[in-house]
Amino acid sequence: MIDLVAKENIRIDKYIADNTHLSRADVKELIKQKAISVDDLIVNNGKFIVKLGANIHISKVLDKQIHVEAQKMDLDVLFEDDYLMIINKPSGLVVHPAPGHSKNTLVNGLLYFAKQLSNENGLLRPGIVHRLDKDTSGLMIVAKTNEAHRLLSTMLSEHLVKRQYLAIVKGWINHQISKINAPIGRSNNDRKKMSVTNINSKEAKTTVKLLKRFKYDNKMFSLVECTLETGRTHQIRVHLNYIEHPVFNDPVYSNAEFNPEFGQYLHAYKLTFTHPFTNKVLEFETKTPQEFQDLIDKADEVENN
Repeated sequence: MIDLVAKENIRIDKYIADNTHLSRADVKELIKQKAISVDDLIVNNGKFIVKLGANIHISKVLDKQIHVEAQKMDLDVLFEDDYLMIINKPSGLVVHPAPGHSKNTLVNGLLYFAKQLSNENGLLRPGIVHRLDKDTSGLMIVAKTNEAHRLLSTMLSEHLVKRQYLAIVKGWINHQISKINAPIGRSNNDRKKMSVTNINSKEAKTTVKLLKRFKYDNKMFSLVECTLETGRTHQIRVHLNYIEHPVFNDPVYSNAEFNPEFGQYLHAYKLTFTHPFTNKVLEFETKTPQEFQDLIDKADEVENN
């Protein structure tokens, strides 16, 4: 992604070409792919005049800009057949390459490990049906064929894949079950962040279930299970911050830092869906990273629910 603030009134293709590594031809292709927006409105023509102070957002990169190599790495593969794989991604691993980060991503490892991956999502995201943030650990579905990719994408959009997360959040949550229905869009104050907003936003729903509450170092925390009903960028992190219980150690949505060598305490621990080809119900569950249990083990007081 690239974010710019216009310094003058000028054609958008010229401004981007003058201020990034992209050529006008690149900008034309990105506009064709609906990957360029100004103040959250999609740009459809390179002749568009961008106004002084406007926010320009480029949401993707062209495949030709990055050469992606296969790279040997230890992948935690829970399941594999001719159609798909289930990967347990560690915290700290970026899912796919981007400018300035073409190596040491999950995609590099998948290219080395798998004989076949779908290319439905472009050369930079082979097999990637959905993604997790760099510092969010847990389960991901990887497609090996284009047909599998299309079917899995449809299942995700129709909410036929149940995705459940565990999170440690700041403060004691008082409700056993919380249903959050709040639209999410890009923040007007920081273009790299998402926020609950009614402006240029999409519907977002998350169910939060309280599992336990505990104290550590005179601070209160809750362990919760979050179930996604939609799949917006940073959805769980934004929604938990919205109800004033941000994910602990979140470098973007929480000010408190406990472990600078670990990211947000958020783990995609459970996946349930019907296999699109065999019709068999698949359910996968993984343990949280050790950092979760280490924090709970240090608790002065634990209240289970």
